[in-house]
Amino acid sequence: MGDETAWWVFALLSAFFAALTTIFAKIGVENINSNLATAIRTVVILAIAWGIVWANGQFQGLFTISSKTLLFLVLSGAATGLSWLCYFRALQLGNASLVAPVDKSGLILVLLLSVLFLGEPLTLKIIVGTLLVLAGTLVLVV
Repeated sequence: MGDETAWWVFALLSAFFAALTTIFAKIGVENINSNLATAIRTVVILAIAWGIVWANGQFQGLFTISSKTLLFLVLSGAATGLSWLCYFRALQLGNASLVAPVDKSGLILVLLLSVLFLGEPLTLKIIVGTLLVLAGTLVLVV
């Protein structure tokens, strides 16, 4: 499988695991503080990620990371952590079938921000797709 199609496989696996995350998290936050639940989840992710890095012999790459790369990875990690804290609290307070579509509507922001900050093209296809995602989210939650 070439790089041109490999991203599809990983994107679909990401969607599948994200769906499982929502279901497992909804059950997991029933009788626990949502912040504690997020902390537990984070430790598991940390162990898995570092285990993969170690198993693949990629640890030495840690010492060659540029300061710009490190800064943006730290910012991404902070945004992820804040997102997870809010997501788990939302799951605790609302139905998973409503929380997940709102969470996934972040796709709309990704599309807009990728045009503004990454210089990615804004095409009619992207505009229509974004509007459809927005409409679908509104249909599900309103």
